[in-house]
Amino acid sequence: MARLTKNQKAALSKIEVGKAYSLQEASALVKEITMTKFDSSVDIDVRLGVDPRKANQMVRGIATLPHGTGKTVRVLVLCTPDKEEEAKAAGADYVGLDEYISKIEGGWTDIDIIITMPSVMAKVGRLGRILGPRNLMPNPKAGTVTQDVGKAVTEVKAGKIDFKVDKTGIIHASIGKASFDADKIYDNALEIIQTISKLKPSAAKGTYFKSIHLSSTMSPGIQIETKSVAGI
Repeated sequence: MARLTKNQKAALSKIEVGKAYSLQEASALVKEITMTKFDSSVDIDVRLGVDPRKANQMVRGIATLPHGTGKTVRVLVLCTPDKEEEAKAAGADYVGLDEYISKIEGGWTDIDIIITMPSVMAKVGRLGRILGPRNLMPNPKAGTVTQDVGKAVTEVKAGKIDFKVDKTGIIHASIGKASFDADKIYDNALEIIQTISKLKPSAAKGTYFKSIHLSSTMSPGIQIETKSVAGI
């Protein structure tokens, strides 16, 4: 078994064993247990009482975090020439079509989000084997296949995130940075939890929110008392 570092021991000493914290308490505590020299990401893990193998229990959605993610999001817009200026004006980092499709086919994936238009999905579709495993494939449900590319870019840059339950029934999402004020971490966490609550499938029976944990890069997880979260 790996030996704990001094920082890991210090972080664990701040968490009471077996205790479930309120979301507000956890939002402050996650800052205290972050010991990295860089600005760590703050992540939320939500275990749901669903069976993702069944199509009628898949949970996928979009949340616009009120304070953004704290990350610089690199956006590629694959569009027709008449939409290029709109995309650039909205803040897209890369704009084009055929030349970027060729770059991706050559192995280039130095981007975080791809936004495209319905009319060019036939071309983009052939990139599925490259983009799919990297979670970069545009999807109408995520709002990344749209005619309004300018609006989509603006929303992504402002803190819009796409999430979905994985095969084990857990939603993982990055909701900010450890440098954020505790109130901002709380607001962002509350937004995504309440969004997930609204997406509860009618086919899901029993307890929907099995557990919620908040953590930062390389920190232990903090268990959240689900009953303390308003609106779920």
